[in-house]
Amino acid sequence: MTRNLYLFCAAAEPVFDIASVVEEAQARGWDVCLGLTPTAADWLEGSIEGLAALTGRPVRSTYKRPQDPDVWPPAHALLFAPATFNTVNAWALGLTDRFTLGVAAEALGQGTPTVAAPCLNAQLARHPQFEQSVTTLRGAGVSVLYGEDGYVPGQSAPFPWRLALDTVDALAGA
Repeated sequence: MTRNLYLFCAAAEPVFDIASVVEEAQARGWDVCLGLTPTAADWLEGSIEGLAALTGRPVRSTYKRPQDPDVWPPAHALLFAPATFNTVNAWALGLTDRFTLGVAAEALGQGTPTVAAPCLNAQLARHPQFEQSVTTLRGAGVSVLYGEDGYVPGQSAPFPWRLALDTVDALAGA
């Protein structure tokens, strides 16, 4: 059986490692569908075609038009990494103006195993809304890899990609 992973990335420095992360996920048996926030898509503009070839699917950063067919199969798991300060807060608040946020919000309602790995600086991490958003997402069933169990601002180098994929595998019953 094919296992479909929606791998979503926001614009933070670890996004530049995404090709190797896709390859690692594929080696673990995942068919990867790559979604990017608009800024992440801009950052990776010269790599989008190669990433689409690597995944065998279009890389998406915008919603499809209502009359267009879905080009991705349904997800068996979703990983949002790196998830920026803005992404975590918007997702927790249910703001779905971006494709990746809309699909991630729906994943919660569908019961899709979902993992988030935040990536932000220590100053933003101290903003009171961020901790509330992490708590909200965890309460909704998202495995948020932040703090002792994941990313620590100013201390997490390299980004915890392996932990993120291990957590996806564990949640999806790999």
